[in-house]
Amino acid sequence: MKRVLMLLANGVEPLEMAAFTDVLGWANLLGDQPLELINAGLRPQITTTFGLSLNPAFQLRDLDLDSFDALALPGGFEPSGFYEEALSEPFLDTIRHFVKVDKPIASVCVSSVCLAAAGVLEGRQATTYHQIGGVRRAQLVEKGAVFVDRPVVVDGRIITSSGPGTATEVAFTLLEHLSSAQNVAVVRQKMRFSTPDNAWYTTPQVAPDLG
Repeated sequence: MKRVLMLLANGVEPLEMAAFTDVLGWANLLGDQPLELINAGLRPQITTTFGLSLNPAFQLRDLDLDSFDALALPGGFEPSGFYEEALSEPFLDTIRHFVKVDKPIASVCVSSVCLAAAGVLEGRQATTYHQIGGVRRAQLVEKGAVFVDRPVVVDGRIITSSGPGTATEVAFTLLEHLSSAQNVAVVRQKMRFSTPDNAWYTTPQVAPDLG
């Protein structure tokens, strides 16, 4: 049984959370590798980006991080208070732990900013939500990341992405790290998710002469 910790900060985006819960849930039911997704927060109740109230199943302080095989990090919005928790030391220390023990970390959208703040992206290729003159890109580069303007970027065991529309692809990429490409293909077919064409994987968010 592979176990994945999904760490939820207050202000998390529901769609990014749902990508992990659904892809890994379907994989557990119909794939060839048993999976358990455990969600945890820093408080008993959180409010998502768009006002949905959630009660995480666990609080982070009560979990043994060594019992997990991977870390999933949905992103969120600054006006909803996402960074207050996502850049806190308990959150960042969790990221550092998974890097130290060389286990996969899958981040969606701006949660890669948390990876940068944790100091684990130095010299690594990574991406984040990016607009012309984007603040988030600068936050990665300032911490030593090699910014790549692509929807999903994989460097070793670290997966980063550029927005909520990439969330399912991040989840499928994490599933491949935990099982196999063949298993991913089966789960995609069962969920009726097609594989994006090459243009999707290579199209930047910002035109090269504007970024």
